[in-house]
Amino acid sequence: MNTASLIRLVTLAAIWGAAYLFMRIGAPILGPWLLVTLRVGLAALFLLAVGAVLKKRLHLRTHWRHYLLIGLFNSALPFLLIAFAAQTLSASLLSILNATSPIWGAAVGAAWTRTPLAARQLIGMLLGVAGVALLAGVEISALPAGAALATLAALGAALSYGVASTYAKSAPAVEPYANAHGSMWAATLLIAPALLFHPAPAVVPDARLIGVVLALGVVCSGVAFLLYFRLIADLGAVSALTVTFLIPVFGVLWGHLFLGEAIGWHTLIGAAVVMLGTALSNGFSPRVLWPGLRGRGAQSQGR
Repeated sequence: MNTASLIRLVTLAAIWGAAYLFMRIGAPILGPWLLVTLRVGLAALFLLAVGAVLKKRLHLRTHWRHYLLIGLFNSALPFLLIAFAAQTLSASLLSILNATSPIWGAAVGAAWTRTPLAARQLIGMLLGVAGVALLAGVEISALPAGAALATLAALGAALSYGVASTYAKSAPAVEPYANAHGSMWAATLLIAPALLFHPAPAVVPDARLIGVVLALGVVCSGVAFLLYFRLIADLGAVSALTVTFLIPVFGVLWGHLFLGEAIGWHTLIGAAVVMLGTALSNGFSPRVLWPGLRGRGAQSQGR
């Protein structure tokens, strides 16, 4: 990995880690439906503008069903579940729970293809469950009623991402940028009608809240997807997915710096166990990032 790609990887992790901070701020005020509608709608408009400059086409007649599926499982449903959970859970806990997405992806993929999981994957999943149990057990005891349901919602979002990743492996070949653009419009169309039955916010949005919404839509969705797909083009999908290991670091950091969230022993240990489980269940090796890495430790992790 060259320096430019490393900078993009860390920047993407910082941006996506900040998304949980912004959701934690905006969801209790605007509610999940309005916040997520604004997020995906702004992202769709931003990507439309970028697409006009780059002269990209969506080919809607051919791929509209594909966009709907990706928009549902990779944006609309997980964003809503995270926003619901963000009304109760801390940004730190949200980012760590969402890091279980690759574990769910491995489980869904095995069930879909009817392929038995390797011992390493099973151990990784058990570690992931143990890490979540440690985090949830300590956090829920200090949170108000509804924390257990919020935790299940956050894990449901991670499961949704796992479904999306499994589907994407057998989906029609669609240019990555079109996937991002088309899925954001699909997510907007899926969520927006519900606003007809959603009460208006009780408060008038101030500059801080407007900034949060703009950051979620333009930066955490629009710009982040551009960075992500550039990483895929430069490094490949497997290396780009290593951003999963960095997102909780920034999620915990931003929550602590800007919301005063405490970083307890359970946060650090639970996050480490979840990350280890994620790595094992997906066969992660340091050689994914540094192909020239040598030595006994590196060789033992190869597939």
